[in-house]
Amino acid sequence: MNPIITHLCLVSAQPVPNLTPLLDPASAPERVILLVSEDMQPRAGWLEQVLRPRGLRVSRWPIDQPWDIEGIQTRVLELLEQEQGAVQAKSLALNATGGTKPMSIAAYEAFRAYDLPIFYVHPEQDRLIWMHPNTEPSLELADRIRLEPFLLAHGAKSIGELRRTSPPAGQRHIATEIIANIDHFSKSIATLNWLAAGAERSLRSCKIDHDRGALAQLIDLFEEGGLLHREQGALRFPDEAARFFVNGGWIEGYVFDLLRDLRSQGAPIQDMACGVNVERQQRGRAVPNELDLALLRDNRLHIIECKTKRFRGNGEDSPGAEALYKLDSLRDLMGGLQARAMLVSYQNLPDHDRTRAADLGIRVCAGVQLRRLREQLKDFIG
Repeated sequence: MNPIITHLCLVSAQPVPNLTPLLDPASAPERVILLVSEDMQPRAGWLEQVLRPRGLRVSRWPIDQPWDIEGIQTRVLELLEQEQGAVQAKSLALNATGGTKPMSIAAYEAFRAYDLPIFYVHPEQDRLIWMHPNTEPSLELADRIRLEPFLLAHGAKSIGELRRTSPPAGQRHIATEIIANIDHFSKSIATLNWLAAGAERSLRSCKIDHDRGALAQLIDLFEEGGLLHREQGALRFPDEAARFFVNGGWIEGYVFDLLRDLRSQGAPIQDMACGVNVERQQRGRAVPNELDLALLRDNRLHIIECKTKRFRGNGEDSPGAEALYKLDSLRDLMGGLQARAMLVSYQNLPDHDRTRAADLGIRVCAGVQLRRLREQLKDFIG
């Protein structure tokens, strides 16, 4: 087959099947043409923001109606007439993965009429499959996308530099101790969360009525780690980072550290970060979101939400339902159809929330299950 210099990509809500062949050196072209309907123009812009900095020349070929198969075919044929040099050299290929079905069918028929190359990207196996000519071998696409361009292709711009480092060893020890004694600390951790949350601006909590038992042991544990100290019956935090860590950030760091261990042992994680702050444009305004942990495996986004608060109540507006629906929404917005989500909770999750999570396709590891979190994460990554 002649070298492919240009890809025609069909813009849709799922950008990854367009991106992966463009970023893999084995299949990357020099130029990209985006077949795009009016409603997908913003998504075409997101793709351009990823592709142009990588040296690819990008242009758009607009269509009026993404469901009008005859109109789409006419527009694709007009494009091929304009690209006579590429047509004669057989250097223009169609990525038939994206778009609506009429877009894919119309473009496929036009390219077949001109005997031009056509391929399809398997959405789960991340493999480029040649449809025409079908004698060409398939290509395993490299996992080259990192989190920043992946999120940008879904319209989410990362704010600041992503955090890819584990917490200090002393802080990891604290998290390990709390999880090892989950039955002993589960009630007191809620009280400590409340105290730390109340100190968000002043870095000083309200006074503690009963500093004894499991709560006192918890405070001692964080105090030994230099993350707080007692001050006239209250808790004083040295800085906001320490307050955040005490207020549940420790479990986020613990999960991230386990993921780093798994990666070092060969788990196929291509990129990962914690505390990922992003911004999306909705109706002309910037909407912030935060992902506790995000990782990519086989160019598929995995989101993990970490919680230490108690889930009480049963209803659509209960804390458990709110956390699960938010996670479900973020998974769809940030990662598309192939994304996965997991909730890691220090407190046990009620049965009705576990059922809701199962209905939404969200993995749950909660309560005493945390003692097997490493195995759960390994299975979640796949």
